Amino acid sequence: MAKKSYEITINYSYCKNCGICYHVCPTKALGSAEMGKPIIVDESKCIGCLMCERLCPDIAIDISEKKVVEANG
Repeated sequence: MAKKSYEITINYSYCKNCGICYHVCPTKALGSAEMGKPIIVDESKCIGCLMCERLCPDIAIDISEKKVVEANG
């Protein structure tokens, strides 16, 4: 069985750069840029725990599981 992978989407028009998302990320898939702006450091590190999504006060982060297409044969 393949390891699940996740897509991180940050809606910067909602984000107020509070920093909660990258402070709670257990794998450091998220980090910070200038003025506390969150950035995706390494999406492959995301384990889908949803901590960032659940704790974001601005509803600016969405974590979704990537669909894996398996080849037959």
